Amino acid sequence: MASGEPSYIDYEAFLDPEFSPASFANSLVQSTNNATDTPLDLSTPLSRVLFDLQEIDTHIHALTTKSALPLLAHTESQTAAAENVLKEAGSQIASVSQGYERLETEVLRKWEAAEEARIAAEKSLETVRLGRAVARCLTLGRQLESQVAEITGRGGGAAAGGADKTVASGKDSFRALERAAYTILSLRQMLTASKEGEEGYGLDRVKVIRTLRGEFVIPAENMIKARAQQTINRFSLTTTTSNASNGQSVQSGYKQARDARARLATAASTLYLLSPMPRGTASVSVAEYKPELLLSTLQGYMHTAIMTSANNLAKALSQLPTLDRTLGDISSRCQDIVALETILRGLRPPAHPLLATPHDDQPSISESESETTASPNKANLLQLLLQALDTSSLPSYFWRSLASSLTSRVQEIVSRGGVSARTLRSNRERLKSEIKECVLRASEVSASSHLADKGRATATTPVGGGSWEREAAVMVSSVLGPLGR
Repeated sequence: MASGEPSYIDYEAFLDPEFSPASFANSLVQSTNNATDTPLDLSTPLSRVLFDLQEIDTHIHALTTKSALPLLAHTESQTAAAENVLKEAGSQIASVSQGYERLETEVLRKWEAAEEARIAAEKSLETVRLGRAVARCLTLGRQLESQVAEITGRGGGAAAGGADKTVASGKDSFRALERAAYTILSLRQMLTASKEGEEGYGLDRVKVIRTLRGEFVIPAENMIKARAQQTINRFSLTTTTSNASNGQSVQSGYKQARDARARLATAASTLYLLSPMPRGTASVSVAEYKPELLLSTLQGYMHTAIMTSANNLAKALSQLPTLDRTLGDISSRCQDIVALETILRGLRPPAHPLLATPHDDQPSISESESETTASPNKANLLQLLLQALDTSSLPSYFWRSLASSLTSRVQEIVSRGGVSARTLRSNRERLKSEIKECVLRASEVSASSHLADKGRATATTPVGGGSWEREAAVMVSSVLGPLGR
């Protein structure tokens, strides 16, 4: 069929994008059959479809035959163009290959050599850093050894260049506690380094450092903690100042009180520094830091004073002839607590190197030993203890805790009956006056206990004010209340 001649085939229907073979076949069958015919005649539509296919094939063959020469010429031109492109691409690929080989020779191999040198330099630097950290740890260990020897009185200064090899006296050995605590903190900071690049990172892999930590640093830290706790537990100013009234000079009383205060300050500073840091936190600020070791020791001091006083007073109430001496001891013990409160109020926390915001411009406790009070708007060690005990005053806490312990003990004496119970009931007024006098006498703390000016002539200084009357009433009520009318 010649081009341009009309065709009975509906090409537009076949070229329609929505053409459906099923719909076309259905319409073709319906057009060649009646809807009422039971057997459908499919030969006629099938013949028509086959005829249409043959017609289309004939049309395609006629078109390709007519256009054979132009198609061959177009194919030939396309093939020639492809060969030209391939030839040019081959030359470009060869040029790129030569450039890569030159780049590999001039850059890549040199880079590999440089990379090996870099890795070797990094490992050498890591080795040097680790070696320096080991050397610093050993230096700190020798420094700690010298400080421990000074604390124990076996010698001091041997590690500091050998210039000072005198034996430290037991009297002044406590001054090395705080220095040893700072040395331990420096060692702790290095031994706990966990981030690459920090000083001390990888020290746990060095055997000599593991030996140093396990066999010396940890035992030394435990010994220093024990010495500091022992100093606080034995703190007492009443025994050191009472000798001044027995013929000794007031100057000596002040000196002894200052020495006891210095011991307490150094011990408190040491326990503050060596208290464990909270686990699971990247950094801890000064406000968030809770010196558990210091607080537990001070709480233990208070608990011991309260329980000892309660036991002694309960025993004295059963044996009234010993009451005067027992009340005097309790009054002295409360004076120690008053002195402890006064000293702690004047002590600011020392600079802690491991805290996030250390007090950079704040003097350490040992540097401020001559100060008796601190500014009320600045933190001190007393505030930490008062918060831990949930009280506003240590003497108040002492008397109220003692009173709460006495009530059950007096009830036990009364319930047993006998001479002790009758004696207590018959001496109600005496008990009232002596207990009140005991509480008020505790308020008259010696001037040397307060570390007042040495030129002051007064031997005692009243403290507290009207609160002592309330504490006296609480104590009297705890003893007389169970006795009844």
